[in-house]
Amino acid sequence: MRLNGKALGLAMGILYAVCLFITTIWVMAAGGGEHLVMLKRFYIGYSISVPGALLGAVYAFIDGFLGGWLLAFLYNRFDRG
Repeated sequence: MRLNGKALGLAMGILYAVCLFITTIWVMAAGGGEHLVMLKRFYIGYSISVPGALLGAVYAFIDGFLGGWLLAFLYNRFDRG
């Protein structure tokens, strides 16, 4: 069975973007958190705010898409079936 890299990348990108957006809004509503602030090191411009959540979702989508595509590529490359 072969995996579709675009489909897996799109699914993982959307999932990761939605999760990061919701988590950022949740932490912002709860008064902030130390762990999400560490994402600033990887996502330039990210902050625990609504604009930061949107920017983080864009970064997360790109990361998720590339990760899903790479996973499908490697799976297809090494699949013996």
